[in-house]
Amino acid sequence: MQRINIYLLTAGLLMCLFSCKNNPARISLDGEWEFALDSTDTGINENWAGQNFKNTIQLPGTTDDAGYGTPNKLKPAIQKPQVLHLTRKNSYVGPAWYSKEVDIPSGWKGKAIELKLERVIWQTSVWVDGKQVEGMQESLVAPHLYDLTEQLTPGRHKITIRVDNRKRYDITAGDMAHAYTNETQIMWNGIIGEISLTAKDAVSIRDLQAYPDNKNKQVKVKCLVNNTGTATSGTLKADIRTATDPVIQVQQHVTLQPGENRIELICPIEGEVKVWNEFTPTLYTLRASIETDPHKDIREIKFGFRDLGKNGPALLLNDQKIFLRGTLECCIFPLTGYPPMEHEGWEKVFTTAREWGLNHLRFHSWCPPEAAFEVADSLGFYLQVELPLWSTNLCNDKRAPYLYAEADRILEEYGNHPSFCLFSLGNELQYDFEFLGSLLNHVKEKDPRHLYTTTSFTFEKGHGDWPEADDDFFITQWTKKGWVRGQGVFNTESPRFDKDYSASVEGMDVPLITHEIGQYAVYPDLKEIGKYTGVLDPLNFKGVKEDLEKKGLAGKADDYLMATGKLAALLYKEEIERAMKTPGISGFQLLDLHDFPGQGTALVGLLNAFWESKGVTKAAAFRQSCAPVTPLARFTKAVYTTSEPFEAAIEVVNYSDKTIENAVIGWKLTAPDGQAVAQGEFPARSLPVGENSPAGDIRCPLDPITEAKELTLSATLKGSSYTNEWKIWVYPASLTVDKGDIVVTDRFAIAEKALQEGKKVLFNPPYESLKGLEGKFVPVFWSPVHFPKQAGTMGLLLDPAHPAFAHFPTDSHTDWQWWRLTTQSKTLCIDSLYTEVTPLIECVDNFANNRRLTNLFETNCLNGKLVVCSMDLLREQEKNPEKKQLLYSIIEYMKSGKFNPAQHTSPAAIGAFLTSGQTSSREKPESIY
Repeated sequence: MQRINIYLLTAGLLMCLFSCKNNPARISLDGEWEFALDSTDTGINENWAGQNFKNTIQLPGTTDDAGYGTPNKLKPAIQKPQVLHLTRKNSYVGPAWYSKEVDIPSGWKGKAIELKLERVIWQTSVWVDGKQVEGMQESLVAPHLYDLTEQLTPGRHKITIRVDNRKRYDITAGDMAHAYTNETQIMWNGIIGEISLTAKDAVSIRDLQAYPDNKNKQVKVKCLVNNTGTATSGTLKADIRTATDPVIQVQQHVTLQPGENRIELICPIEGEVKVWNEFTPTLYTLRASIETDPHKDIREIKFGFRDLGKNGPALLLNDQKIFLRGTLECCIFPLTGYPPMEHEGWEKVFTTAREWGLNHLRFHSWCPPEAAFEVADSLGFYLQVELPLWSTNLCNDKRAPYLYAEADRILEEYGNHPSFCLFSLGNELQYDFEFLGSLLNHVKEKDPRHLYTTTSFTFEKGHGDWPEADDDFFITQWTKKGWVRGQGVFNTESPRFDKDYSASVEGMDVPLITHEIGQYAVYPDLKEIGKYTGVLDPLNFKGVKEDLEKKGLAGKADDYLMATGKLAALLYKEEIERAMKTPGISGFQLLDLHDFPGQGTALVGLLNAFWESKGVTKAAAFRQSCAPVTPLARFTKAVYTTSEPFEAAIEVVNYSDKTIENAVIGWKLTAPDGQAVAQGEFPARSLPVGENSPAGDIRCPLDPITEAKELTLSATLKGSSYTNEWKIWVYPASLTVDKGDIVVTDRFAIAEKALQEGKKVLFNPPYESLKGLEGKFVPVFWSPVHFPKQAGTMGLLLDPAHPAFAHFPTDSHTDWQWWRLTTQSKTLCIDSLYTEVTPLIECVDNFANNRRLTNLFETNCLNGKLVVCSMDLLREQEKNPEKKQLLYSIIEYMKSGKFNPAQHTSPAAIGAFLTSGQTSSREKPESIY
């Protein structure tokens, strides 16, 4: 008898498995589809839905993946369009048809059947067995869903899908919004992500939303139940649990009318509520089931207890202040041209961002797929999502219903995710703010789980410098009181590390997040070319490589990369620290931690477009000033003399999840050999969450230093990994410049006479009298192609071991001690005489020009030896000791036997740099627009 029971049980299990296999609840449509391009748009009129197609394609995938479309014939070049962005190897914009036969199980008889196309650009229509299904879908942000209940009876059927990736609405100027563009994501045709058929009973849960309430320890559950039959009654159950513990189970008797039924439940939470944040990203599972006779359906979602709010300018999460350390994500995935639809691709993005100290990503003018939210949920990342919108002519026209619908779809599809924190209507929106205000109020009323803002900055006159009336938070690069990012500061104001943006944000009554800070261009990494093995060809990179080869500069490419990258890194550091020092700022959004390969090849990242380091700095070094707990220093300048003390105030910003008690901050001022010039520690103190807590003041005499030195100040929270450091430069106060036999002059006639007499000459004319580019400390902003109205150099490149700098400590790249020297200079182009002079300093040109540039070179001229310096060394030396120190170092070199120029040039070549008058106009930060 026992054996018979075992046999019966086994047989029952096998029958159940067989039944499940032959009557699955979901059928994947992944695989090979028949396919045809419809470039003349005749497929509907010619009834292509009733035909077979000769070509095949793999879905999920795109026509670019499969190599369909018009092959690229452009060659590498630094010209438009190649230099605008990466180039599609095969391009197609227009309708395309996809067809596949599918067998519908007998067990699906009487079921509601839904077709899901997870992500498409832009419009889809569906046919079954040659007959068109009513309606069409046009979302760029959410799955396209079709009810095929009437069409799909048990048996074999043919499903045909027409995908049209042509523009349907004017959502952006120049097709730059990242939901529909060729700048980053491409205008692909295809279907990506989940492609499936799902069968549901006549009574099914169509939507499930959780509204957690931390303060009241409960969850409001909103359930949309669809009933395709007659009126009935049953039981709705809700089960809430964490990964390890059941929390609550509730049930409610419900009466269901035909059609849609909206039901709400309140689920109290027993015991401790485990909150979701970047440190403890605890997720709860809500499992809802509806059961009637004879139907049953189950749906699960994940959510987190995260109460997002504001208190004046403070951004609050679970009643604690938070600070967003963010960067943009502009749908940059250069192997495919579309976003990852699985976890793996997003895990690389978020784990890399976390390694570099970030806790926040802004999705600029697009919304990522479900996989991105799921990974962000699990890692505790704070996301800002945007409508597919970057418009300068927005108004209440035919676009309005589409935008309202897209906003609703974003909230319904992704609103449960705790990582979905912020929602902006789009990027830099302009024109009709009355329409934008109405749309903002619509989304705020629809879903209170997020914070909302009208636009991520705007250039619209009368707007953009102060929040709109209904904004929950505000994103800007300036306020009506001043700049809040370095673009308007770092080249116009001498370096001060005691400054913040408090004056600019005074009176702000909502949290402020600084807009797209950085945008410091880095020279292209030509080693990256080999990584482009997918659908995009880096003709822009290849064009730069060919140009360098033609000009004999290919060997400089890596040096250019490192010099410009290190300058960008130090500027990003100061950008971040100024924001973190400002009590009225709640976060920053970098543009960008990684490269942006479009908009004129805007390579502004310390990482490349693949989220891989370029090697210009390490993640640990970047994280020193970009961490939940960050020591900060306030001091007045970068350059000191030995006759003055070094004074600094040390503070620690704590945006961790708890107060740090008995915190001891140690500090040290060290020489390059690691020897401490001075050190100490401050008394233990408490570091509350959300505050910049003063640790103490440093006052260190510098008179024991007898020669020019670069010193490093470090501050460390003892017993932790939180540390930060800054450089200063100290020069002897009593320095005497002994010119010896060197003729130092700012007049060409004197220089020429001395050279004729066989003397050694340092020619330092007033930089205002020179022909050349405006000398700048900061590099190219964003891209020299996208913003051509800028001086356009990218920093200094030099050999720190060269004897000309033996008494002027420097790295191989621009640092803060060069600020006065570079901003009071002209950059000279030596393309026509590069074989006649030797640069001691190269000024790296932008990749669009690749000229040989310098502000310090040596040569032989007439009977003498010559150094030409286009940086001002002779004026205001007492106020600017770096000028005197560099002058001293150059002259000591010229007096030595090591000064032996190899090239020879003429006085006429030197005189050609001079103008008949003086020019002193300077570029304003906002003039590039």
